[in-house]
Amino acid sequence: MKPKTLQRILGHSNIGITMNLYVHITEDEKQREIDLVADALKVV
Repeated sequence: MKPKTLQRILGHSNIGITMNLYVHITEDEKQREIDLVADALKVV
């Protein structure tokens, strides 16, 4: 679910509350994002 949608459903006035409480990443997700950045930087 998109964090902004979750914020609305839960009634949080600030997206930071939602992000800090409910949005977590796994090590695999983190590594995929790092790889995407690394690949993008190799394009140059």
